[in-house]
Amino acid sequence: MSAPPLDWGRLLVAQLEFYWDAHLWPRLQGLTDDEYFWEPVADCWSVRAGADGRFRPDGVTTRREPPPVTTIAWRMMHIAVGCFVIRSATFFPGPGDPADADMFDPRHVPADLPHTAADGVAFLHDSYRQWHDHIADLGDEAMRTPLGPKGAYFSADPMAALIVHLNRETMHHGGEIGVLRDLYAARS
Repeated sequence: MSAPPLDWGRLLVAQLEFYWDAHLWPRLQGLTDDEYFWEPVADCWSVRAGADGRFRPDGVTTRREPPPVTTIAWRMMHIAVGCFVIRSATFFPGPGDPADADMFDPRHVPADLPHTAADGVAFLHDSYRQWHDHIADLGDEAMRTPLGPKGAYFSADPMAALIVHLNRETMHHGGEIGVLRDLYAARS
């Protein structure tokens, strides 16, 4: 008797769901503004108000070696915007999303990011839900289809490869958020 075919797409979505439900979402509960913006060392990257009052992440166009320590706010917005918002707008565009934009187009980045921890948690949740719901609806053929021009220099990669990458990014930065919360709670 042979094993039933494996639904790789469903497995990838289930991986993200499990990480979100069992690990990241519970770790975000009760996040305070002090924790959200806490800078454990000098020269952290964060999400800050510019001269126009709009909040934006530090270092978007800057590469530093070694990379700087970042705040919980920065990491949360990296997941929300860098992983979910931009990719949703690129591959599942809604009204107002530029049709000619690839997944690195800065027009996908919101002009103003959340100003508080509560708003940041809500924004991350909403961006996760949107991305999750889009990829949960993909069938096997869509998972195998190359990203095409919207994938920029990853154009030959299938959608499944993008999902694997975003799952990895979410788990990586989500784990860092957990560590930063632990360090904040244990600071002297």
